[in-house]
Amino acid sequence: MHKSIMALAAALTLTGGSALAAEKMRISLQLPITSHLGENLQLFEKEVESRTGGAIDVEIYDSATLYKDKEVPAAVGSGAIEAGVASLTRYVGDAPVVDVFYMPFLFNTEDKVRAAVAEGSAVRGTLEEEISKTGGSVLYWQAYGGAIMLSNEGAIRTPADLEGKKVRVFGKTLGDFVTAAGGAPTLISGSEQYLAYQRGTVDVGMTGVSGVKSRKLWEVMDTITVTNHANIEFVVVVNNDWWSGLSPDIQGHIREAASVAQDNVRDRMAEIEAAAYAAAEENGMTVVKLSDDDMAAWQSVAQPVYDAYLDSAGDAGKAILDAVGDGS
Repeated sequence: MHKSIMALAAALTLTGGSALAAEKMRISLQLPITSHLGENLQLFEKEVESRTGGAIDVEIYDSATLYKDKEVPAAVGSGAIEAGVASLTRYVGDAPVVDVFYMPFLFNTEDKVRAAVAEGSAVRGTLEEEISKTGGSVLYWQAYGGAIMLSNEGAIRTPADLEGKKVRVFGKTLGDFVTAAGGAPTLISGSEQYLAYQRGTVDVGMTGVSGVKSRKLWEVMDTITVTNHANIEFVVVVNNDWWSGLSPDIQGHIREAASVAQDNVRDRMAEIEAAAYAAAEENGMTVVKLSDDDMAAWQSVAQPVYDAYLDSAGDAGKAILDAVGDGS
């Protein structure tokens, strides 16, 4: 465990007031620093360093330079790094309930999403409690928007268009959805998807539209289908031992910074997505919106995904789905 900031300050006093070295807070991010999550971490960095008077030195390692997204939970949990950003679904192996955000068409309104991610909600509380058992605790949530599909030479309008195609996914439940729709899911990290599309490892992509912009995926895919079949959430997680080694004052300042960053990205999400769609079209992509009949066809294949979720998440999963239904 790291020494607390208070203990270091006390030692400083005893040694005559020489300069106090800042406590490093390294954060691993799979996306480019120019992505909206990267920009959000820079806001967090600025807020932390200002509020702590430089006692905490935040270092952001973007573009998976230290860890791929799938490696972040273990790296943070073990203390190999102080903090990291991971898609919520990366915790599904330890906590199957986290995949509630990837259930097909469950979070179909902004109000439902905000109610679920609100601090103190039954959904958020349950998920954070499960994640904390891995050695890392959620500091704050980063909104990423709705899931879309990417393709070349034609849109993926209905499950029939997905049949027999290899599809990039980034979580178990998303894979279950692809299987239910007749496709073949392939788990590929976010930092590796550009090459997967370029090399034809998969036929169809799945991501958030902001990722299309930050990764310039228009260079390897030409069509976006706006399915919004899942709500993508990332979490900034800190190592439990590192966190408990900080003084209550420093923890408070970091939490305040986290709250500012969390609200900022959530409130800007609609604007971020609109800018990403515009950039995609400006770079030659076709953006396809689905008809009511198309959406009904997708929704008609979703039930097996809910059944699989309940099988893996058990009573906790049922309680979470019930909580989403009543808005708690």
